Amino acid sequence: MASTALTEGTLPSGLVALPGVYQPQGDTCLLARALDQEDVPPGTDVLEIGTGTGALALHAARRGARVTAVDVSWRAVLTARLNAAGRRLPLRVLHGDFAARTAGSSFDLVLSNPPYVPAPGALPSRGPRRAWDAGPDGRAVIDRICDRAPALLRPGGVLLMVHSGMCGAQETVDRLNRAGMTASIVARSTVPWGPVLRSRRAWLEKQGLAAEAEQWEELVVVRAQRL
Repeated sequence: MASTALTEGTLPSGLVALPGVYQPQGDTCLLARALDQEDVPPGTDVLEIGTGTGALALHAARRGARVTAVDVSWRAVLTARLNAAGRRLPLRVLHGDFAARTAGSSFDLVLSNPPYVPAPGALPSRGPRRAWDAGPDGRAVIDRICDRAPALLRPGGVLLMVHSGMCGAQETVDRLNRAGMTASIVARSTVPWGPVLRSRRAWLEKQGLAAEAEQWEELVVVRAQRL
């Protein structure tokens, strides 16, 4: 199967990244394209969960949005702040768990490229693997975002979240619908397996999460709107 070409497009170029910080890849670009389809007038309150370099948060800030970005990694927080300062864009970057740091707040738009790679063992508490490892089914963070989304969004607000089809795209849609939102898959693409998936091929095949000799990963963007 041919891969849909994914480029950074309108994402900020020349981003710096401290060692261990997740840099924009195909999933980031697919989510940016979905963001471009949304109405984001100046003053829109936006939250990004798991900001990494701040690429998506800065993309929204360039459109005049008031953006809050959260990440559990101090290196990511510092990276996003550096990138915002270098572009003279206002960006509020918070360190910690997204649910704790946003308690009592609500937003017009929530963006997330969460950890979604299935992984054996417990979730990592430190190091770069926190950016992608997400438990045996890859849904440890996805499910938390789904469950928290109605409280994070104002009436009419929108969640845009990208993750691998390996994690169960329809499960994400169903979970958001059960939470009282209107959810659907609005974008798909395929990308070659990267080094992380290749390194755990045998385990993924044993778990039934990947077919033998599979080489392509489907990415999806789920859009959910609070009624």
